[in-house]
Amino acid sequence: MDEPITVSSELLARIRTGDEKAWHEMVHILNPLVSKIIRNQVRRNTDHEDIAQEAFTKIFLKLDQFAGHQPFTHWVSRLTINTCYDWLRRIKSRPLMSYSDLGETQAQIVEQNLSSQTVDSKESLASMRELLDQLIATLNPREQIVIRLLDLEERSVQDACNLTGWGASKIKVTAMRARRKLSEQLKKLEPNQ
Repeated sequence: MDEPITVSSELLARIRTGDEKAWHEMVHILNPLVSKIIRNQVRRNTDHEDIAQEAFTKIFLKLDQFAGHQPFTHWVSRLTINTCYDWLRRIKSRPLMSYSDLGETQAQIVEQNLSSQTVDSKESLASMRELLDQLIATLNPREQIVIRLLDLEERSVQDACNLTGWGASKIKVTAMRARRKLSEQLKKLEPNQ
């Protein structure tokens, strides 16, 4: 189990006074948390470093807005999730997929899924994960965030609300619409017969 990440109020006070060493210390402490959130929300590995830099910039610029009503790591998580959302929205990564775009293993997975066969090889599982990532990438950024939080990370609706700042009904409706779109995308991938 991961050790809880804590940033002391003393460290925050030192950062607010302009102590550069304190800032570097906080970045070192928070980097695993921020990186994990980014990896879970944005699949393009090439973007992770840029998003992390943007997230830490927001943390630094908005540090005075942290009122202490919630744990600091929750505040950082929320800023990081919103940074991922903004990033996804900016790049507008919504490619369409067709059956012909799939690799051989992915095509077999779709065919097995349609015929209700089970998939058990490691290669098939990796291809299934890649296919799932490609399908999720066809969703709009808000839907991507919600699906990743609820279905891939298996977080509760309340956790998703806390991390995004959105209401429970918005989370539930977004998840429902996203799941419907994913189902439609999967049906479009059926081979032409």
